[in-house]
Amino acid sequence: MAKCDSYVICTSPRSGSTLLCKLLAKTGVAGNPDSYFHRPSISAWLDDFDLTPDASISERDVLDTVFQAAIAEGSLKTGMFGLRLQRHSFDFFARKLAVLHEGFSNDAHRFHAAFGRTSFIHLSRRDKVEQAVSYVKAHQTGLWHMAPDGSELERLAPPRQPIYDADKIRAEFDQLTAYDRDWESWFETEEIEPLRITYETLSGDPMATLRRVLDHLGLDHKAASGVKPDVAKLADSTSHDWAARFRSEHNVA
Repeated sequence: MAKCDSYVICTSPRSGSTLLCKLLAKTGVAGNPDSYFHRPSISAWLDDFDLTPDASISERDVLDTVFQAAIAEGSLKTGMFGLRLQRHSFDFFARKLAVLHEGFSNDAHRFHAAFGRTSFIHLSRRDKVEQAVSYVKAHQTGLWHMAPDGSELERLAPPRQPIYDADKIRAEFDQLTAYDRDWESWFETEEIEPLRITYETLSGDPMATLRRVLDHLGLDHKAASGVKPDVAKLADSTSHDWAARFRSEHNVA
């Protein structure tokens, strides 16, 4: 029997969350995890779910409608709701969660009120230089995710040649480091002990990581059988060259 009703993947960009979400969805037992509250805007949430609530209803009722739509899409009738939360939009999400469940004293209790028994997974990337390089390069080229066969899974801008930019890499390095620090601070404040997973472990052995997550959720890890990763690494010689150059210029390990 599942140990929880939902789980939240707490993460930051370029940490492997798309790979993990797709693996979990393909098991058929772990819902359909995704970034259902990615943009910090109620109107954006409404657009994402194609909702047009009555203009006369309260903000709380609007939020209830949005959250119910998210739970339906993120569960797919599996009985398990999966949610990915990026740190950059978390504060807005938490404020709106407090509006929806104002009678609770902290975020952890509000999560349980909204999504039932909730487990938390912290997916981070140890190598912040490579994470920052990955982010800057994806932003420049427009290509964010690619399939194992080389086809594009997600492109957000027309193709462009990447150009090394130490200032942007440094800015992302600092921001991504802060995101991890903010997650850790929140876990401590809320007295949450998440399941901790790194990008390095996930990318090194996706199937073992998937089974570990299923075990953590109280789901049969045999559901991972036959599941294959459908997201490939984007790192190439350019990525490695940028990381090495940045480390030498900034004395970063």
